[in-house]
Amino acid sequence: MRALVVGGGVAGAASAVALRKVGAEVTVVEAYEEPGGEVGSFLSLAGNGLRALSALGCAEAVAARGFEVPRQRMWGGSGRLLGDVPRGRLSGDPRNSVTLMRGHLVEELRAAAVRAGAEIVTGRRVGPETITAEAAGADLVVGADGIWSVTRRTLAGEAPEPRYAGIYTVSGVSERVPGDVAADPGVFNMVFTRHGAFIHITAPGGEVWWSAQVCSPEEPADTSLESVKELHRLDGAPSAVLGAAVRLHRPTLHHVLAEVPVWQDGRTVLLGDAAHPVGAGQGASMAVEDAVVLARAVREEDSVAAALVRYDRERRARVAKMARAASANRDAKTAGPVGRRVNELIMPIFFRHFYERATGWLYAEDLSEALKAS
Repeated sequence: MRALVVGGGVAGAASAVALRKVGAEVTVVEAYEEPGGEVGSFLSLAGNGLRALSALGCAEAVAARGFEVPRQRMWGGSGRLLGDVPRGRLSGDPRNSVTLMRGHLVEELRAAAVRAGAEIVTGRRVGPETITAEAAGADLVVGADGIWSVTRRTLAGEAPEPRYAGIYTVSGVSERVPGDVAADPGVFNMVFTRHGAFIHITAPGGEVWWSAQVCSPEEPADTSLESVKELHRLDGAPSAVLGAAVRLHRPTLHHVLAEVPVWQDGRTVLLGDAAHPVGAGQGASMAVEDAVVLARAVREEDSVAAALVRYDRERRARVAKMARAASANRDAKTAGPVGRRVNELIMPIFFRHFYERATGWLYAEDLSEALKAS
């Protein structure tokens, strides 16, 4: 079977590895050259994503490019601790969440795909007028070309288009952060601020990786470090972290996508953000899960068409539930003054009594054995 993968990011590269494991001949076409570690910002891989990476044989190599983050602490704008829970896992899971640069994750997945025998062609942008020609001769076409997917528009002309979600992110790295702020390496700290949420994590070497998620009804005109400092000048820990910033990553606008009604047509299928941008720290993990589930279906079903029906059926409910969780996550960040005060009352109760029950369905997913030979 010949497979064409459109897009060489997390979803595309993971798909290439997974499909090679089940015997497909794979070609990946990607507009950009090797991404490098500084393209984009950092991301987290939760326990479910790391187990999916284990099915690809990539979990250890990927983990070595980042660092473990065992705990997550949520803070109110007043400085009150709202919750202290395992990060991206259930309390009994020995595998800790891993944080790393997005570019490093893509590097590892692309390298694994090449070692497995996939061909990766970079510098080739696939547009609506060329995708049919690119796919000629392929038995399977995988649209892994992100939230602005050309494949999605080609597959279903009435597919929804992304829209700005009312949040943008400015991320970077700080050094020489005051000790009371930078303490406890390996803890994911999220502070609910007047303007959204602020994340900071102290890396093993002492640097602080941070991300300011700023609420703005309109797309911002100014995403400079100085503008973000001004927004957080009264926000305690975020202000201290921003004051020690030494590097800035490219700012990002957050977008949402209405449910895509058509994911596959018997030959072409959508994966990752092309089908379902979820956010809430699960984008990469869900993309890798998609790749594993698709490859398992290809191996076990009698035809590509049957495999894509099964993939669609197995992924939709889980992804829809994740999208609802992500929406609630955004709502917490965009709450006004009254909403923030209510959250500070409710969140400690939720994290203390209901967190594990509410996230068990997500973190307990185990695809680590999904691609083992039967």
